[in-house]
Amino acid sequence: MNQKIELQAEIPLEAAGKRLDQVLAQLFPDYSRSRLQEWIEKGFVKINGELKRARDKVKGGEQVEILAELETVSSWTAEDLPLEIIFEDEDLLVINKPTDFVVHPAAGHAGGTLVNALLHYAPQLAELPRAGIVHRLDKDTTGLLVIAKTIFAHNKLGAALQMREVEREYEAIVQGVMPAGGTLTAWLDRHSHDRKKRTVVEAGRGKEAITHYRVIQKFRAHSHLQLKLETGRTHQIRVHMAHLNYPILGDRTYGGRLRLPPNAEPGFLQMLREFPRQALHAKRLSLIHPRTGESMSWESPLPSDMQALLLALKADLARSQK
Repeated sequence: MNQKIELQAEIPLEAAGKRLDQVLAQLFPDYSRSRLQEWIEKGFVKINGELKRARDKVKGGEQVEILAELETVSSWTAEDLPLEIIFEDEDLLVINKPTDFVVHPAAGHAGGTLVNALLHYAPQLAELPRAGIVHRLDKDTTGLLVIAKTIFAHNKLGAALQMREVEREYEAIVQGVMPAGGTLTAWLDRHSHDRKKRTVVEAGRGKEAITHYRVIQKFRAHSHLQLKLETGRTHQIRVHMAHLNYPILGDRTYGGRLRLPPNAEPGFLQMLREFPRQALHAKRLSLIHPRTGESMSWESPLPSDMQALLLALKADLARSQK
């Protein structure tokens, strides 16, 4: 069942000449400008009883009436699943997501997801879009994820992500010896033949995606990288690294042919072949608290599988240098 939204206000006289969506964002700060634009487009907003466009200018003194609905997740089932909570207050919940954990229920994953766990831990999240989740991690990517617990926080965080004000730092182990770091700006869109995949397209198509990366350590056939997202597109890091010809180790979708260092020990080679997921971890998350304005940051250590992989890579490098 969706949450009904009923709002009324009078446009102040000093707002004369401003765009309707801009004025509504000031009148109703609990809701993002993009959401208000969507409501205007859908006809949920009336000005003096009439429908208007987002770009229409106001005169001041008009009566605003909004009758809208927020899609909630009450149809999804709450499940008692473990959550590693890093931080919590009345507005935010920061968790450390393990591998093999789907974020949203979907075809083939109706249960056992992060949303199911969140609805059990905090049932009030059923009243928020997507149970308060404002960004996501792939099923096999580990690390930090922030969830909004109030509609106020949900809209503020959504706006902050759009304005690129949320900092997300990752670590990855990629195939190939990367000579140096840099920045990749490459537009992403759905793959023409496989709609579950993303691919790099010419500028202006799809969505702009920007990834900053630097080399932490080089190995014989691999590199340990730090990556920062300026945008947060689906599969962004995985597609960008594959586009640079340094795909993430263990990525079954974008990884391509496995690259093995010559004359390595059999046990190490087996470890590389059998690494069960993309070696990608959301290590650091920084944002401005939506209510207090405080600058906040959290870190998550590399999970044990990536730590073990790095130790094995370092041991192989040392062995080759003897």
